[in-house]
Amino acid sequence: MTAKERFIEVYNTNIKREGADKLLEYLLSPASDFFTAPASARFHSSLEGGLVQHSLNVYDCLVGYLSSEHVKNDLHMNYSDESIAIVALLHDLCKIGVYKKGFRNVKDEKGVWQRVDTYEFDDPMPYGHGEKSVYMISPFMKLTREEAFAIRYHMGYSSTEDARNVAAAFEMFPLAFALSTADSEATYYLEGKHS
Repeated sequence: MTAKERFIEVYNTNIKREGADKLLEYLLSPASDFFTAPASARFHSSLEGGLVQHSLNVYDCLVGYLSSEHVKNDLHMNYSDESIAIVALLHDLCKIGVYKKGFRNVKDEKGVWQRVDTYEFDDPMPYGHGEKSVYMISPFMKLTREEAFAIRYHMGYSSTEDARNVAAAFEMFPLAFALSTADSEATYYLEGKHS
């Protein structure tokens, strides 16, 4: 099963909210490069199809984190399959249409210059990161307050956001903390230098 096929299966199995079908239509349309875009220009999953694979990795990490007995019983984090799928699969919609193919020259191990394909970041709608994803989802589908905050603050303390806002969001909305944890796990351990 391809990443695109798995994304559609997980999406359709778990997300039944009004407007979800229209959002998926948009993601599949020529207006969206969601299924071919990289997840970053130079770091994690910076390859064609990296964004959809990253979204699935975050989903798997979030499901794993939330299934822990400690998280369920001691921290009382219990969320619907729909909320889990929404925040994990859609947290990075802000990356649609922002990566353009380019190249740079690098020296190989023999000191010979080689052309290497890259991606360059060029955001035609610079509305932020998590907040842009919430903004892009909202015309199609209503988010709960906790889902919106989870997506908005999924970058956690690694963003340039005021640390007090991050801490307040994590305290008020534990799903935000859980999503940030899952995003970090996917980014740094499944897709980063450790992968």
